[in-house]
Amino acid sequence: MRKVVVTAIYPKPRARKPRLENKVYPFLLGDMVIDRPRHVKRADIAYIPMRRGFIYLVAVMDRCSRRVPSRRVSNTLETDFFVAALIGKNL
Repeated sequence: MRKVVVTAIYPKPRARKPRLENKVYPFLLGDMVIDRPRHVKRADIAYIPMRRGFIYLVAVMDRCSRRVPSRRVSNTLETDFFVAALIGKNL
């Protein structure tokens, strides 16, 4: 009788070591005090898996008030989509 090996079908976690040639970028805000709204903004892209591909969510967040004044959802990751979120209303 032989053994049956059952494995899950999903991407396995891969531990990666950083390469020496990869650049390390400095934290540009340094010791800046963020004390008022609309002073510093940050953006993030989230990949949301769907049955057929991905949906991309771009959110722009205000660092002081932690509000999300602009967000966009798209099925393609194009420059216009990201720029529309950055220059969106209430920024």
